Amino acid sequence: MSVDVTTFGCRLNTYESQVMRAHAEAAGLQNTLIVNTCAVTAEAERQARQAIRRAHRQNPEAAIIVTGCAAQINPAAWAALPGVTRVLGNAEKLQPEPWQAPDKLMVTDIQRVRATAPHLVANFAGRSRAFLEVQQGCDHRCTFCIIPFGRGPSRSVPMGEIAARCRALLEAGYREIVLTGVDLTSYGPDLPGAPTLGQMLRRLLAALPGLPRLRLSSLDPHEIDADLWHLLENEPRLMPHLHLSLQSGSDLILKRMKRRHSVAEAHAVIARARAARPGIAIGADLIAGFPTETDALFEQTLAFIDQAELPLLHVFPYSARPGTPAARMPQLPVTLRRARAARLRAAAAPHAARYFASHVGATRSVLVEADGSGHTEHFLPARLTRPLPPGHIQTARVIAANTDHLLLEIA
Repeated sequence: MSVDVTTFGCRLNTYESQVMRAHAEAAGLQNTLIVNTCAVTAEAERQARQAIRRAHRQNPEAAIIVTGCAAQINPAAWAALPGVTRVLGNAEKLQPEPWQAPDKLMVTDIQRVRATAPHLVANFAGRSRAFLEVQQGCDHRCTFCIIPFGRGPSRSVPMGEIAARCRALLEAGYREIVLTGVDLTSYGPDLPGAPTLGQMLRRLLAALPGLPRLRLSSLDPHEIDADLWHLLENEPRLMPHLHLSLQSGSDLILKRMKRRHSVAEAHAVIARARAARPGIAIGADLIAGFPTETDALFEQTLAFIDQAELPLLHVFPYSARPGTPAARMPQLPVTLRRARAARLRAAAAPHAARYFASHVGATRSVLVEADGSGHTEHFLPARLTRPLPPGHIQTARVIAANTDHLLLEIA
């Protein structure tokens, strides 16, 4: 290999991995593995350590560079792993100069970082969809979350730079752009005029009439602004897919998590989204087994899934992160957390089945990402009855569905 990248965690990490690959290749690095770590759960860190040890066993001559949130929080521990030649902080990894430098440890005090996101458009080789970072860091302090310690305070990319990067991606052939951030709905207060996320999206879509599809990563239900609601209802190029950072269906647990929304507000956001864009795909993040979650409180989250008819869940068993307030709360057994996570997924399964089936007979638009497969505008996995080249957007009729994918027939 010349430069290989292994990525753990969120879509923002996916974007940043491509930025790092470009820097490393420009620096002329050879026989190098970059491991972009995640600190959201202990399991994500375990998998990253396992990947490093396995890579070193298989290729002991390779240089291993470790970065990402877990490396930012505890750089010395990652530097001590076999084969690791350098640890880069989250600020350094996105700049070209550190990739030329020999330092083994290069980690900034993340709390002092105030730079915007990197001035570079990532190259997503082999993809029809591109991720673009528009916001970085977080000013909130949810009691379970270590990410602000790894990413620093919230900061936003100016709108002109976002538009320029999107134009470059369109010129490179991408047909869908996914805007990402650590706390996407907090976009804008640090910029002149303090634009909201919705205002930025409105101006971006007006500036890029040739952009076919724009999608958003996870949103905080507490911060969806009026312009974003208007676009969701009136702009077909903004995809009908909303993924919400909910975390729980219990008001008491939400309070102990230090989340800013209530269960009633979550229900209201979901109902408003469905009214604004009928048939919209609703996804949500949920944490199972948060400290102090009793059986009765857990049942409230199960009831929330049924009441909201949530089809697309991303469920995490709670993972204690050292240094966070939740790690000092009374902990539930790991086996119970995993069992509750499984029950949450099972509760969503019938809603997912009904939601996938509701598309049968409808005409949908598929962005082809490989021969004959891709995702619909609702971000449902899809297969076409005959192959088409990646990057093609094909309108076709849904003839069958299961909980894994839709099957579409090309006329």
